Amino acid sequence: MSQYFQIHPDNPQPRLISQAVEIIRAGGVIAYPTDSAYALGCHLGDKNALERIRRLRQLDDKHNFTLVCRDLSELGVYAKVDNATFRALKNNTPGPYTFILHATTEVPRRLLHPKRRTIGLRIPGHRITQALLEALGEPLMSVTLMLPGEDLPLTDPEDIRDRLDKHVDLIIDGGACAIEPTTVVALLNGETEVRRIGLGDPEPFGASRD
Repeated sequence: MSQYFQIHPDNPQPRLISQAVEIIRAGGVIAYPTDSAYALGCHLGDKNALERIRRLRQLDDKHNFTLVCRDLSELGVYAKVDNATFRALKNNTPGPYTFILHATTEVPRRLLHPKRRTIGLRIPGHRITQALLEALGEPLMSVTLMLPGEDLPLTDPEDIRDRLDKHVDLIIDGGACAIEPTTVVALLNGETEVRRIGLGDPEPFGASRD
């Protein structure tokens, strides 16, 4: 049975944040709110927690996980960022975007695209997520909370509790989130490609919703 924390979306309670971080460090899988949809997250180095998320989402080993980072300095540890890429990131983070970037050697191999050595990274603008990352001191390994066979992510914490109570270690109720996942933007080899249009505005990256 999952633990269930009601955390204030604007003023997260430090005691509950600390308890959530303890669960993550102990190998737990959490469901938590972001500035787009709810997500599943676990400790960066925890292979067993990663496999639990794969089974829950029914993902194959080619699916890209995302590293959810606190800020650009943390992101820069895990991704190769040139000046032009840095400007694009600075102008659009924090926000509901996932950026595909070339990974550094700090990223565990099992998280990389098997052929391209790329990784997805996020800097979300959600106070609960930011509080978790601040207390954890490193990125969360994460995927959108979208269950097999469904077209939209879960957004209601009570619904998440009903459906995942025996499958995750902690559900953080931070209120309802957006239905849309992030907009995915690849910034590779000096080129920009919008690979999925979601909640983030694609126009800064040369695409439109039309």
